[in-house]
Order: sequence, then C-alpha cells, then structure tokens
Amino acid sequence: MRLRVHHVTLQGARVTLRPMTENDWDVLGRWGSDPDVLWFSEGDDVKAYSLEDVQGIYRQTSQTAFCFIIEVDGQAIGECWLQKMNLDRLLTRFPSQDCRRIDLTIGEKAQWGQGYGTDAIRTLCRWGFEGQRADIIFCCGVADYNPRSRRAFEKAGFVEYQRIEEPPGAKGRWSYDLILRREEYFHHAATSASPST
Repeated sequence: MRLRVHHVTLQGARVTLRPMTENDWDVLGRWGSDPDVLWFSEGDDVKAYSLEDVQGIYRQTSQTAFCFIIEVDGQAIGECWLQKMNLDRLLTRFPSQDCRRIDLTIGEKAQWGQGYGTDAIRTLCRWGFEGQRADIIFCCGVADYNPRSRRAFEKAGFVEYQRIEEPPGAKGRWSYDLILRREEYFHHAATSASPST
C-alpha cells in the first residue's frame, strides 16, 4: 500500500498545509523517532517508531484522510490530517451526520508554543466545514498530560464533549474528546468577521 496523495493545498494565516507525499519519509521518520514528540502525541509510552512503522501509520490513515505537511516559510514543522470519523464511541452517537476528526503534531520542537498548531486547526476546520461540508469535527483523545494541544483546539472553537478515564497504570488519568459543530463554527466565523462597535 502506498500513501494516498491528494492535490489540496490550504493557506492559513501563518501556515501552509500541503499534501503529504512519499517524499516526506525523512522528516516524518525523524519526528516519529523523537521521544519528546512522541511523549505528547502517543497514548502509551512509545519511545520511537521505526520508519516502517511510520510509513504504515500514514499509508493506512491516508486511505480515509487528507494528510498534510504543515509548513512555515517553506519549512516543514509538523503534520496533520482531516479524517472520516473512525471511532465507534462517536459514530454511534451521530449516526446520520458527517463526522470528521483532526489529528496534528508539531514535530519541530523549536516551533512549539508559537501558535502554528492553532492556525493549522483553524485552516483545516475552514476547509472541513466550508469545502467538505462536514457536520462535526472532533479532536479525539487528547490526553491530560498534553494541555498545549487542548488549548490549541480550544482557541479554534472546540469544547469538551466527553472525558474518558484511562486504565490504571496508563501515562495519563484522563483523555478528552473535543467537538466543534458546524453551526458553532459558522456562528464564530460570523462574529469574528463583524466589525467591533
């Protein structure tokens, strides 16, 4: 199986989201073997993925997702995707709605805390709701030990949908599903565009 490559490029306020391709394994492999990056992005205590593991993850995900490389001034700093919802715990609650999920990692640690994640999330949401006509977009299973990721989604309008208790001995105690509904996105977009009085 090869990566399913699309032809969508999205421009945010500060980031560009370009299609992920088979030429990106060097940078994806580097991020996927960095224990600091994986501490925040993985639910269990993964120290490193092999290149084969990384290729398997993205090639599989790309079959139901639009996978992007996040760039700033032409330099790759992270990856993200907008995927058809694949978790039964959410699909069963919204059976007649088009539910998607965003997953995102800023792999370049020097760029952490700079607002690039939030800009990428907003950019994906704009395309997801306005271009793809999704009904709901989720951030799934953000862990309690990754408050920076949760804040990035909340700045983009997401709110907590449910809290999930992790099993004893897990790295975190809780993980959270965050939600942004179509009507809330458009309401927020309209109020943000209105001139202040």
